[in-house]
Amino acid sequence: MIPNVPLSIAPDVADAIARQRPIVALESTIISHGMPYPQNVETALAVENIIKAQGATPATIAIIKGQIHVGLDQEQIDFIGHTDNEVQKVSRRDLPIVLARHLHGATTVAATMIIAKMAGIKIFATGGIGGVHRGAEQTMDISADLQELANTNVTVISAGVKSILDLGLTLEYLETYGVPVIGYQTTEFPAFYSRRSGLPVPFTASSPTEIANILHQKDLLGFPGGCVIANPIPESDEMEYQAINEAIEVAINAAKEQEIKGKAITPFLLNYIKTFTKGKSLEANIKLVFNNAKLAAQIAVARSNMTM
Repeated sequence: MIPNVPLSIAPDVADAIARQRPIVALESTIISHGMPYPQNVETALAVENIIKAQGATPATIAIIKGQIHVGLDQEQIDFIGHTDNEVQKVSRRDLPIVLARHLHGATTVAATMIIAKMAGIKIFATGGIGGVHRGAEQTMDISADLQELANTNVTVISAGVKSILDLGLTLEYLETYGVPVIGYQTTEFPAFYSRRSGLPVPFTASSPTEIANILHQKDLLGFPGGCVIANPIPESDEMEYQAINEAIEVAINAAKEQEIKGKAITPFLLNYIKTFTKGKSLEANIKLVFNNAKLAAQIAVARSNMTM
């Protein structure tokens, strides 16, 4: 725990930290900016129940009135889920501003990693991490998530990188900064809505226990950065590769025409793809989040058992 940082830790999370029990951090941008209401709130609550069913404690992270909350109750999750509450999308650069101005904030992957580390939580489940945007050679649009993974020792379980991004360049970036990328029961890097991308993962692990052992060795080495566990969406829930790529191309062209940039680009693209696919992409998004939460909890339990 870092002194003087305004963390409000929910009683069940504080108890799990004190007892060194398994905990899974969860972001809140997926609630405020990733899905429509009330599906966002329903999904967030279901994710927490999945984690509890595996024997771990969920810790959804958000900022309410300039106060960082590690672990939200149902009323707070519902509050974050209502778009009319002016909830800011918060990454690393936004944290001090949102806190100083006593604003409401939903944490991205980067901000969630920062706060999870402050609270002593090492496992984090999300949908997909940010990465290098398509055309970044000209725009230099690269998610802050990647630098956080290079510097903050929190393991992120995701369905790979959001497929609206440049997956190849993102993997190169992670390699350059020494971030381990481990495919869970796959030799191919997953592409969020799809299990396939045509890109290999550097390493493959077959069980949560094997991943926990790798994380244990990484900690013994004292490496500062994080780790990406690439967990493919279940086969029964994935979208057809060509269909989702067509939707992505249409969405990207629409964003260019409307000059959508910066932190607004990802929510715009995801919403456009949802409309284009008649809601199928949202269904896939929800299922992959459920899948990641389950695996994250299993890893957290295995990691906890090693330290008891």
